[in-house]
Amino acid sequence: MRQKRFFCELSFVALFSLTFVAGVFGAQELHGKYFAYVGTYTDGASKGIYAYEYDAKTKKTTSLGLVAETTNPSFVAVDAAHHFVYAVNEVPKYDGQVSGGVSAFAVDAKTGKLTFLNEVASRGADPCYISLDKSGKYVLVANYTSGNVSVFPILKDGKLGESSGFVQHKGSGPDHERQEGPHAHFIEVTADNRYAVAADLGLDELLLYRFDAAKGSLTPNDPPFAKVEGGAGPRHFAFHPSGKYAYVVDEMKSTVNAFAYDSEHGTLKVTQTLSTLPAGFSGKNDTAELAMHPSGKFVYASNRGHDSIAVFAVNPKNGTLTLVENAPTLGKTPRSFEIDPTGTRLFAANQESGTIVVFRIDPKSGRLSPTGETLNVPAPVCVKFLPAD
Repeated sequence: MRQKRFFCELSFVALFSLTFVAGVFGAQELHGKYFAYVGTYTDGASKGIYAYEYDAKTKKTTSLGLVAETTNPSFVAVDAAHHFVYAVNEVPKYDGQVSGGVSAFAVDAKTGKLTFLNEVASRGADPCYISLDKSGKYVLVANYTSGNVSVFPILKDGKLGESSGFVQHKGSGPDHERQEGPHAHFIEVTADNRYAVAADLGLDELLLYRFDAAKGSLTPNDPPFAKVEGGAGPRHFAFHPSGKYAYVVDEMKSTVNAFAYDSEHGTLKVTQTLSTLPAGFSGKNDTAELAMHPSGKFVYASNRGHDSIAVFAVNPKNGTLTLVENAPTLGKTPRSFEIDPTGTRLFAANQESGTIVVFRIDPKSGRLSPTGETLNVPAPVCVKFLPAD
């Protein structure tokens, strides 16, 4: 198993952010309360998925403790109807197979507690990323060590069915130690649900698939991938709200790539590559998470080693980026982070510190400032919000 891979002032920008998110969550829910689910590694003090209640109006966060006991739920995803939570179980073996697991949970809308529904084999070792398609009928999973991606139908009761789609990646990269074969690290569908993008660290490729929402299947697009620099190791990916641009963070070279996106043909073209680190930094670093601010004005990327969040401003004319700052995460190894549904807070999950530090997002510059709030969670990996009743 690989070494562990290292979460308002009503200006125009903030108002745009609120409007954008309201289209996703609903205007009333935007000002209500949310459950924040935290995926973790369980080889230490953690026992599974933890949760918080988050009041989007007052910004108050209340611990709900352990809400589901499960093994290595490193990444979680929530369904758009707010009824279910899905998690990968990042392990190399499942029921005697070279595979991890994928688990389904029902959400108690009043308490946030999760009830286990079922678990299926992920069809590859060490699944590390999970997402849902736009119809809410399928779960997509990236299996890191096996270097493949798989799709699972969501049944009427929220349980997961047997895999409906599977693609094994092939090839290698120039780094013989870390890119000896494919290592799928991310998969999500496009806004129109017609395509899926998978980032493969081992191949230095963003693999492009046509997604059939009727069958839950993946077939290679034409062209079937977009390349980044050799040895870069693409990890996580995000589209711009306009649908014209996209971004990927490269784990091994600590870089971010900007792309022009052709939504008609499902193709990507690199337009820019720049560092996530400040000039002069020479220490060891691996990037991890990348997120687009809902306003479309900022991109954020986490640095493990430098232990910071790189903040980038987006040029609205061509989607290129300019580094604004490197904000310290006030903890060690910020594996992932999440922007809250209002676009005003960033929750940074410091894996080795066992903390999630909450930052205020400046609506004009995108800069981060500590709110003074720190949440204590053992080995946090990711944070995902779900509207509460």
